[in-house]
Amino acid sequence: MISVDSPVASVFGKSHQKRKLVHDGLGLESVGDLLFHFPRRYVKTNELSAVAEPVEGESLSVVGRITASEVKTFRDRRTRRLSYRVEVRITTDGPDFSMSFFTPHQGQAEKEAARMGVGRFGMFTGKAKRFGRTWQIAQPHSVVFDADVADDDGGLAASLRGLLPVYPVTARLYSWDVQKVVQTALDLVEEVPDLLPDDVRRDQGLLDVMTALRWIHGPDDFEQVGAAQKRFRFEEALVTQLVLARRRAEQRAQGARARTGGGGLLAAFDARLPFELTRGQREVGEQVEADLARDHPMHRLLQGEVGSGKTLVALRAMLRVVDSGGQAALLAPTEVLAQQHYRSIGAMLGDLAGGGMLGGAAEATGLALLTGSLTRAQRQEALLRATTGEAGIVIGTHALLEGGVEFADLGLVVVDEQHRFGVEQRAALTDKAGTPPHVLVMTATPIPRTVAMTVFGDLEVSVLSELPAGRATIQTTVVPLAEQPHWVDRVWERVREEVAAGHQAYVVCPRISGDVQEQGETDQLDLDDDGNPVPAKAALTAVTELVEELSSGPLAGLRVAELHGRMAPDDKDRTMRSFAAGDVDVLVSTTVVEVGVDVANATTMVLMDADRFGVSQLHQLRGRVGRGGLPGLCLLVSRAEAGSQARERLDAVAATTDGFELSRVDLEQRREGDVLGASQSGYRSSLRTLRVLRDEKTIVAAREAAEALLAADPGLSGAPGLAAAVADLERSGHSDFMEKA
Repeated sequence: MISVDSPVASVFGKSHQKRKLVHDGLGLESVGDLLFHFPRRYVKTNELSAVAEPVEGESLSVVGRITASEVKTFRDRRTRRLSYRVEVRITTDGPDFSMSFFTPHQGQAEKEAARMGVGRFGMFTGKAKRFGRTWQIAQPHSVVFDADVADDDGGLAASLRGLLPVYPVTARLYSWDVQKVVQTALDLVEEVPDLLPDDVRRDQGLLDVMTALRWIHGPDDFEQVGAAQKRFRFEEALVTQLVLARRRAEQRAQGARARTGGGGLLAAFDARLPFELTRGQREVGEQVEADLARDHPMHRLLQGEVGSGKTLVALRAMLRVVDSGGQAALLAPTEVLAQQHYRSIGAMLGDLAGGGMLGGAAEATGLALLTGSLTRAQRQEALLRATTGEAGIVIGTHALLEGGVEFADLGLVVVDEQHRFGVEQRAALTDKAGTPPHVLVMTATPIPRTVAMTVFGDLEVSVLSELPAGRATIQTTVVPLAEQPHWVDRVWERVREEVAAGHQAYVVCPRISGDVQEQGETDQLDLDDDGNPVPAKAALTAVTELVEELSSGPLAGLRVAELHGRMAPDDKDRTMRSFAAGDVDVLVSTTVVEVGVDVANATTMVLMDADRFGVSQLHQLRGRVGRGGLPGLCLLVSRAEAGSQARERLDAVAATTDGFELSRVDLEQRREGDVLGASQSGYRSSLRTLRVLRDEKTIVAAREAAEALLAADPGLSGAPGLAAAVADLERSGHSDFMEKA
């Protein structure tokens, strides 16, 4: 008896080669793997393909109607034997194509000509080739839809009901090869276990698994395709959301010390604020305050626009923990950002950061900075203040994760720019607490709701969408050097105009010097139709070369300085301080200024080779200007051609300052594997049918169903198949990306 656990070879006939291609090429080991290898699209078997002008040498697959089929003889040049070819002509909703099928046997040729009967429809695949005024399909392969049962295609034709499934395949394996063996499997397999409980299927209006499999592999119409896809997308979303819901439940079961305040530090800070909190800051602050008061650890993602005031919300949470007798650690991704946080938080606290020091306020706590560039004496002092608890707030980089760093009572970990840290690094810091600490993750890269629910599904999500008073509008313009190379002169004229008005400017480059990139940065390449990178056509702008060029050319006489990752930490800090103090007019840097740098007098951001940066990175960099109530200007300088994907990215950034809208643009342009795969998590996504942007309603419904199932049956004992699927996902590398949350 054939079951879903049977080896895939059990549903093949004598075709050892096809079996090997399916097993090795597609990685399908069991019959179950084969049945859940779904089509990627469908074509109507009675509708001609709409074909634009073909490109010679490119592969194409078309549905056509046979208009001519004739056997011709010829003398083989090599063997001098009489051979046969079947010359076939097809029509499409576009150009006609001719093709030839060769055989040394007359009987085979006549059989092939009969199969290719005039008037029949079929799918034809091969390479487009021009011969005079005629288009040909070279090296053709085909399947005829309405063949006789006696023909090779007869079994396939009998299974077709109006739509032909098109499957993902590998070299030398064709979609109809997969369809034939799938239909065999569906005929032989008696039962496929249904993961979904009956009541869940009924509540969601979903098909049973066998009906869904038959409809997705052999549909009558697109309505059946949609019903089958709906079922499998919900199933996948439910398994994923069950894993995340169980993780949330495990976190709630962990013990944590409630941090309810009691001291006067937060009240004193609030009383000194020279402005009113925004409504969003108050609401999120109340959510965080409620989380901190519970006896299980907070796990909250705080996301919002650049400049929406996330740091202030995080600082108020840290002060509440200090008021409760604990300590807070702020983990920053770069030394520049850690120093920026240290200075800005120190300035916001004033004498409230002078705990244990002469002149410190009575309610004050200590503030410590721990980075890799500290001297030995500075490091020892910071470590001592953290260990004794004298420093209520410790700010640092990866140096906080090192073995010698200890805390008296670590109650809260704030992680800034979560996507720059891995799970091991975050765990190393939380392990330093005696009991699990509360965790607040901040990101200024907006994430669509369903991405947050999937990638960050074990975190509660708070959103700050309201910008504080004083944030000015930012005008963004693409400078298209491919069409208007002389416009670059106007770029530097605008920079001089802003400096003449008493303002400052950033110029950001993708390279440090020559071919040396900023550490950790990768090129953002255009992709061709096959997903392969398109090589750069010109050398990228580098910081060191551009500083010399500007200082001796268009910006001569202005105070121009450079900033990049190869500079000594003291030099970087000195340069940033000079820029913040107004002693530098134009700062030419790499993306070290991407996050956290706050200079109110900076009004202009020039991004060189802007097409080399991703959408979210462009949005982050743009957010460095317009912070002091002065209108901002962002110039996206690029050689990208009009109509290219890179140019579309830039046009999207120029069209809106809404980070959430841009995040959708970004994710729609990137392949799904990049959304949940290596670039975000270190593991390629194994989502088969679910798409986090497209299937928003499905994911929301699955999350609600997962919570209800676990509330009624925490061990899923009533749904053993579903429990097994959840356990498999928890054990697999696919769940690693969810650990990032």
